Amino acid sequence: MAEVDVVVVGAGIVGAACAEALSAAGVRVLVLDRGAPASGTTAAGEGNILVSDKGPGAELDLAIASRAEWLSVLERLPRRVADVEWEPKGGLVVATGEPGPLEDFAAAQRSAGVDARVLKPADAFELEPLLTPAVTVAVHYPDDAQLQPVLAATALLAAVRARGGEVRGGVTVLSVLRSAGRVVGVSTDAGDFACGAVVNACGPWAGAFSVLAGGPVEILPRRGMILVTAPLPECVRHKVYDADYVGAVGSGDADLQTSTVVESTRAGTVLIGSSRERIGFDDSVRVRVLRELARKAVGLFPFLAEVPVMRAYGGFRPYAPDHLPVIGADPRVDGLWHATGHEGAGIGLAASTGRLITELFLDLAPHVDPLPFRVDRPALLGVS
Repeated sequence: MAEVDVVVVGAGIVGAACAEALSAAGVRVLVLDRGAPASGTTAAGEGNILVSDKGPGAELDLAIASRAEWLSVLERLPRRVADVEWEPKGGLVVATGEPGPLEDFAAAQRSAGVDARVLKPADAFELEPLLTPAVTVAVHYPDDAQLQPVLAATALLAAVRARGGEVRGGVTVLSVLRSAGRVVGVSTDAGDFACGAVVNACGPWAGAFSVLAGGPVEILPRRGMILVTAPLPECVRHKVYDADYVGAVGSGDADLQTSTVVESTRAGTVLIGSSRERIGFDDSVRVRVLRELARKAVGLFPFLAEVPVMRAYGGFRPYAPDHLPVIGADPRVDGLWHATGHEGAGIGLAASTGRLITELFLDLAPHVDPLPFRVDRPALLGVS
């Protein structure tokens, strides 16, 4: 094939968003994935687009920008694939203990521009009538949203194809080709492809790919499990989670952590999470994890005790030691770019990640400060 400007390695939601934004700006793009597009981490996601679970700082700024950017991205998708089950349902965070910490967290978020509305228990029950009566305080986040992640990723890739780009699954990149220190192509099990730049969007496998590409960064897999109930009439109207979820998101502990997250889908099923543990790429089903998820979910929504679980699934999320994604050019290899490390927030942060990669690639003014996400920060390079 003819030379392209950029090869994006990884056809999950982040790689798809990068490819879509680049192609919308006129960049010639080829997307390669060793599996089927959107079949890895993206297929194991809940589709959350959240501002509610992040404290003030760089990631929250990116989340706020990305929530707005998703609307722009969806507007420019081809009409035939534009239904990605977008639901601006809002989120509800609840506490069943001392209300002060959650109220303080919400106040800090409001100072950063988040619409965070503290509710008394009676008001929380109006939003979610089936909540446990043990709720002491809740915070409503109207801007939290949800979409179907596989539909979203495939729609983004369809837009790339519609603009003349190419997407190829079942192609493994074996090495990044360089000449005089800069990227000139990739070598794959389907042949060589010439390009001027490569984007590492390999999710949990981005660390291994970064070594292969000559610009190693420390990205590790973090496992998560989700329960799926049988279809139900409408019973959970928002994304609802307990206040412990925020602490689990920001924790670097390798041991198992669980917190309650409950939300419905358009199909009527209820998704129950969440768990986090760093166990490498071990994908064995751990019954004790599923039991803990179920127990905590019943504590938040007692009616779930009578609801059958239809299935469970798990996936690996790309974890960075400092809990920030890595987005930008690698200063060690001219033409190597990274877009990874989003952990469980990849769906929500994908739209702005794709835009930021495009802005930096084309030397445009970035819509968010890229410095906190730079590749050469100490935490990513294994420097204490």
